[in-house]
Amino acid sequence: MTTKPRQSAPPLKFDLVGGGSWRLGDAKPENFQMIVVYRGLHCPVCKTYLGDLEAKLPEFSKRGVDVVAVSTDSREQAERAKSEWGLNNLSVGCELPIASAREWDLFISTAIRDGEPPEFSEPGLFLVKPDGSLFYASRTSAPWGRPPLDQMLRGIDIATERKMPARGEA
Repeated sequence: MTTKPRQSAPPLKFDLVGGGSWRLGDAKPENFQMIVVYRGLHCPVCKTYLGDLEAKLPEFSKRGVDVVAVSTDSREQAERAKSEWGLNNLSVGCELPIASAREWDLFISTAIRDGEPPEFSEPGLFLVKPDGSLFYASRTSAPWGRPPLDQMLRGIDIATERKMPARGEA
């Protein structure tokens, strides 16, 4: 069953590149926890998107948004992505279980060319409120079509200023 806005987000836990682990609910952001699921090291569109995210991290932080990116990639692949893509400040997770990706209703793909993992998650972006409820969800079945980050920043401004409830709950 799909989790709808205003409902509790599914559990989520994964290892972080550089050590430690991340678990939904451990961080207590002022406004939102933003979880960005990317396809993996094999994806050039992900490199561009996460590079833009890296550059905008201070803007998200100013808005009380903690950001983490994660993929189903192995630790080694995620370490390479973090290093080769210049993600110096972005928290990057690895080894997201396919079962967890499915629990978040993400699309799962199988490899169609060399360099792709046998199975991997397609992109998603989620905003979770400090109380653990889902506020916003975007899922795509291909590398394109992700929410523009400037639009996310404007949307977060509007939602917080107007104290808007999550939409899409019906």
